Amino acid sequence: MQTPSKRTAKFTGQSIRPTADRAREALFSIIGREIEGGAVLDLYAGTGALGLEALSRAAQRAVFVDSNPQAVQLIEKNIKICGFSHRSLVLKRDLSKGLYFLGKLLPGLKFSIIFIDPPYRKGLSATMLSEIEKENLLSRDALVVVEDNAISELPETTSGLGLVDRRRYGETGFWFYRRPKQVQE
Repeated sequence: MQTPSKRTAKFTGQSIRPTADRAREALFSIIGREIEGGAVLDLYAGTGALGLEALSRAAQRAVFVDSNPQAVQLIEKNIKICGFSHRSLVLKRDLSKGLYFLGKLLPGLKFSIIFIDPPYRKGLSATMLSEIEKENLLSRDALVVVEDNAISELPETTSGLGLVDRRRYGETGFWFYRRPKQVQE
């Protein structure tokens, strides 16, 4: 898989921060078989590493969203390298404007896993958690995984999600959210 060069990031003024290999391995050990057969949404996708890892672990399809043109090109290259073109969709969208576009482009699609990996310490994670519930993007037993700086403060609950686990790997933190049981049933 290709990652951005430091020269490219310096030239464009935008950096793409891939999830560290150790942290990504730990994450996928935790979520394990929940991926199999499901649809995955990778928000602030960067290199596409999280969505691609899910596809390699038998996710049925993945949708990658990022606003950075260089990131979108990199994701498309990585998808092609991995051979997942037929199971992937890459969208260049400004996520600060919400997720309304997903319902229009992919009506009725529900995601079993959503990865949120925004730029660290910008407060975007909590906003995106609210957007996910507002747009009704989750399948019945869906899992939402937020990656942010380990010292970030994220809510225990949102309008429709509750924190079920939190892990730290160096400077990387993962928060795991699900709908409360009574909402799922």
